[in-house]
Amino acid sequence: MFVSISFLKMAYVVLVAYETHGHNAFTIRTPIVVTSGAISLTTKPKIVVTPPGPKARELLGKDSDVLSHSVVRWYPLVVESGSGCIVKDVDGNEYVDFNSGLVCLNVGHSHPRVVKAIKDQAEKLIHYSWTDFYYKPIIDLGEQLTKITPGAFSKKVFFANSGAEANEAAMKMVRWHSRRPLFLAYTGSFHGRTFATMSLTASKPIQRRHFFPLVPEVAHVPYPYCYRCPFRLTYPECNLWCVDFIDEEVLQKYAPPEDTAAMFIEAIQGEGGCVVPPEDYFQRLKRILDKYGIFMVDDEIQSGMGRTGKWFAVEHFGVTPDIVTTAKALASGLPLSAAIAKEEIMDWEGGSHANTFGGNPVACSAALQVIDIIKDEKLLENATRQGAYLMKRLKEMQQKYPVIGDVRGKGLMIGVELVKDPETKAPAIDETLDVMNKCFKRGLAIITAGRSTMRVAPPLTVTHEIIDAGLEVFESAVKEAAEQLK
Repeated sequence: MFVSISFLKMAYVVLVAYETHGHNAFTIRTPIVVTSGAISLTTKPKIVVTPPGPKARELLGKDSDVLSHSVVRWYPLVVESGSGCIVKDVDGNEYVDFNSGLVCLNVGHSHPRVVKAIKDQAEKLIHYSWTDFYYKPIIDLGEQLTKITPGAFSKKVFFANSGAEANEAAMKMVRWHSRRPLFLAYTGSFHGRTFATMSLTASKPIQRRHFFPLVPEVAHVPYPYCYRCPFRLTYPECNLWCVDFIDEEVLQKYAPPEDTAAMFIEAIQGEGGCVVPPEDYFQRLKRILDKYGIFMVDDEIQSGMGRTGKWFAVEHFGVTPDIVTTAKALASGLPLSAAIAKEEIMDWEGGSHANTFGGNPVACSAALQVIDIIKDEKLLENATRQGAYLMKRLKEMQQKYPVIGDVRGKGLMIGVELVKDPETKAPAIDETLDVMNKCFKRGLAIITAGRSTMRVAPPLTVTHEIIDAGLEVFESAVKEAAEQLK
C-alpha cells in the first residue's frame, strides 16, 4: 500500500522480483519504497511470495500468447504500481528500483505533481495534432527546452514520441539543411531501432541481424572506452589517438568531410555499458567537426533530464552540441521526445517532416511538471550528491571483490563492470546475469548494459537509505559471484 503526500520533497526506493519464464532465466529479491512528493509505507525490499507469484504467472502466459516475441524481458517482473523509488508487483512484492523504469522516471514513480498535471490536462484536451493546429502546452514546453539545453544561441524544437523518432528527425534535419548524405556514429552506440536509427546503432548484432540493407552511408568509429581501449592504448599517454583516428583514418580516407552531415554521439554511452569518456575527449572532437562543418548531434535519450547531475550529460565535457535529442524521462514515462537544434539548422520547409502524436498536450503538461520538479526539489544537486555516495560505496566493494573490474559514471548514471579476472579483464558475462537475477529475487530491480556491466540508475529522488537497501542486496549477489570465481 502506498500513501501519497503531495508536499513531501524527497523520494525513495523501488523493488523488483523475477523468475524463469520460457527461454529467459530470471531471479527474485526484496523491495523498498520512497518517493519525491510521495511516500511509501515500506523502506526495505519486501518479498511476500516467490516471484513470479500466481497472479504474475497467469499474466506471463497471456503475454506470451498475444504479444510480440521480438522483445526480451530481463526477468518476469509484472508491475502493478510504483511510488517514488519503489515498484510493486501484482502479487504484492515490493522492489527497490535501480532502473527508474528504464531511466524514464527521473522524478520517481507517480510523482503527485505529474499525476495532477496529467489529470488536469486530460480533462481539458487530450489530443489535437500539433502538426496541423496549435495549443499552449507544446509552446510552453518548447520554450523551456530551449532554455535548459546547452547553448546561448536561438533554437527551435521538433517534437515526436520516442527517442528513435527524435534521432531520425535529427538525421533528416541535417541532411535537408546541409545536403550532405553521410553520418558518423560509434561502435557500442544505441540510437533506436527504426531503419534509419538502426543504421546508427551498433550495440548488439541481434538489433541489426536479418534487417539489411539499412540506411546507407553511416561510418562507425570506436567509442572512447578507456577500460577496454580498442587501440590497446592507455589514457592520457595515448594523447586521445581515438579522436585523431576519426580525422586521419576515416574522414581523410573514406568518409569525405564535405559529404558528412553529422556525427551522432552519446555523451555517456548507455546501452554500450555506461561508458564515460575522458573529460577532454569531446572538446577535441568538436574542434575537428567544426573544422569541416560537420554537426554534432548529442543523443541524451538516456543521460538527459538531470540523470548525471546536469540537465544534459554533455555539459560535463565543456562542449555545446548543435542538436540535442531527448526522450525517456522528459515526460516521466509518457511517450514524448524532442530534437532541439540551432535555429539556422532547423530551416526545413513546411511539409518536409511531421507526425500525428508528437508533442501530445497531456505528455507536454507532464514534461513541464518534470522540469519544474527537478528545479523545485533540487534534483540535479541530489543526483550529484547521491551519485557520489553510490560511487564511493561501489568503489569500496571493488576493493573487496575482484569480480568488480571497473566502476564509472556521472551522477546517477553508473556502470559496474564485472570481470572474471581483474588482470585479463575477461568479461564475466554469465556472472553478471546471475547477479542481476539474484538481485531480482531479493527485491532489487537492476539490469545490465554492454557485455558484463550492471547498470545503476535509480530515480533522482533517491536517498541514502534507499541506496543502502539496494546495495545490501547488490553486494550479497556480487559476493556470491566473487566466491564462485575463486
